[in-house]
Amino acid sequence: MSASNRNPVLVVGLGRFGGSVARTLERMGHEVLGADVSPGRVQQFADSLTQAVEADGTDMTCLRQLGVADFEAAVVGIGSNIEASVLTVLALSDLGIGNIWAKATNEKHARILERTGASHVVFPEERMGERVAHLLNERLLDFIDFGDDFAIARLSAPEPIIGVRLVTSECRKKHHVTVVGVKREGEDFIHTVPDTLIMPGDVLVVSGRIDQIEAFAALE
Repeated sequence: MSASNRNPVLVVGLGRFGGSVARTLERMGHEVLGADVSPGRVQQFADSLTQAVEADGTDMTCLRQLGVADFEAAVVGIGSNIEASVLTVLALSDLGIGNIWAKATNEKHARILERTGASHVVFPEERMGERVAHLLNERLLDFIDFGDDFAIARLSAPEPIIGVRLVTSECRKKHHVTVVGVKREGEDFIHTVPDTLIMPGDVLVVSGRIDQIEAFAALE
């Protein structure tokens, strides 16, 4: 799937966490609808997101008018106002969004979010916001940011290198990433060598700069 075809994502709450998720998703090629009750925050993101609107995530009528029911994934970045956070998750769940990621301030808040429809609950670190954005990418299965723009990711093997040995695909030279290992269904994890042949369905462990891993995962 190309970046232009990636599913749009709704982000409600454009504070540090929500804003980090929204900007990273936009950079990855998703269309992002950002919503916040603060006009100032909406203005701040007006030029960096596909669309940024002043909206109350707890208001079902408002959400319907925004076409929220057409989204498959949403991120609720509201944290300080627990009531608004929970009601927003409940509203999105009632509208049929099946993949809801929500920010929690503590374990009790997290349990309430899970019971009201959140598929995934995370805690408010800015770096975690970027991790959530990467995991919403259908090809990136896991992602660990080590800082200084370096990361290790677990991802589905991109189409162009399937059926090709690593020595031929030259991932390090052409795509600037290192394929560290391969996990094949029904087999043990293996560390790669130049002669390793990448097969359909293989899951790769890859290291490199974050932007280069993103580009590698998006190859068609």
